[in-house]
Amino acid sequence: MTPRTVLEALVHSPLGYLRTVWPLRALGFLLSGGVFATAAYIGVGGLFAAPVGTWASVLCAVAVVVFAAALAGPLERRRLALVDRGDGDGGYGGPDERSDRVGPKDRRERRGPRHGPLAVGYGAVSVLAVGWMDLAVVLVSLGIPGFLLLAPLQPSASSWQAVAGPVAGALLLPVSAYPIGAWAGVRATVTRAVLFPKDHELREVVRSRARLVDAFETERRRIERDLHDGAQQRLVALTVRLGLAALDLPPGSAAAQEVAAAHALAKEALTELRELIRGIHPQVLTERGVPAAVRDIAGRCPVPVRLDIDLAGRLPAAVEQTAYFVTAEALTNVARHSGADHCRVTARCRGGVLRLDIEDNGSGNADPARGTGLVGLADRIATADGRMLLSSPPGGPTLLRAEIPCGRPSAS
Repeated sequence: MTPRTVLEALVHSPLGYLRTVWPLRALGFLLSGGVFATAAYIGVGGLFAAPVGTWASVLCAVAVVVFAAALAGPLERRRLALVDRGDGDGGYGGPDERSDRVGPKDRRERRGPRHGPLAVGYGAVSVLAVGWMDLAVVLVSLGIPGFLLLAPLQPSASSWQAVAGPVAGALLLPVSAYPIGAWAGVRATVTRAVLFPKDHELREVVRSRARLVDAFETERRRIERDLHDGAQQRLVALTVRLGLAALDLPPGSAAAQEVAAAHALAKEALTELRELIRGIHPQVLTERGVPAAVRDIAGRCPVPVRLDIDLAGRLPAAVEQTAYFVTAEALTNVARHSGADHCRVTARCRGGVLRLDIEDNGSGNADPARGTGLVGLADRIATADGRMLLSSPPGGPTLLRAEIPCGRPSAS
């Protein structure tokens, strides 16, 4: 599992942590907060030192603090990406934060960050107090080994201090990465809890270990092929022969009526079999790809579906199959359980990852623990090395997101 936060990196592999970029990210995170707080204090101190009236200095200082607190909130969100990559594409400073949440270009990995008095208050605390603590942790953690490393340059240092000091400093320097990383992780956790409402975050659905494997896909395709080449062809032949037999019987006779009824039943069975085959592996998906297949699903969904699909070329077959069945199952759940009157399906392939969003305006409160449907979807996505995320607060709306690695789309 690739760590998404500095705390995860520390816990996952304490020794391997030093070989990653996380220590530098944590250092940058703390220094950015400490330098910003220091700059605000220098500005306030400069105003009091300036030859102006006391009240003017106080008013200007208050204005500087308020301005710095207002900037601290956006800064906290931006620098949070250094030590907390969130649940998606690695940041919290993403595009739009609109409340209607339509399309991937204007939807964040988490529902929009919190603004208002709480964010401003947290910014003020960050500037007035916590930023200094960030800087203090860095200075103490790096200052001790730094002082020891510079022991030979001290005039009063003895010969053994000149030798032992750098050795001890070199040994302590890697250790300093741990308190810096731990404090940065704690700070990031607090920032995340304050600025990003927990009840709106996308939660990664817990996936089991590959309940759907390649053997299942092979068996499914075999069944589809046997039905298409075997049972369907026999039903077609039976339908034709019953139609021909009806032509040879006297119109209106009992035999003609029975044959006509059998002919109708045979056609119904053929239609149902074709629907079954299409559900196992739709021909439109093989021939025309995800956009056409999703349009076919949406056309049969009882809930109106708005499509926003922008895929350049065909995707790998396994990715297309996963995307199709995830969409089909998600729209089935929308129709059966959500109570929604409309929904939206969005698909984009960016950076080698297919992002598929199914969003409805229903009652929400979807919970993977209450049934196997969502867990089954997560399992299927997991077999394609992807992941599923879910946001479904009580009262809705519900957003289901599938992220499936797909490489570069083919041109065909």
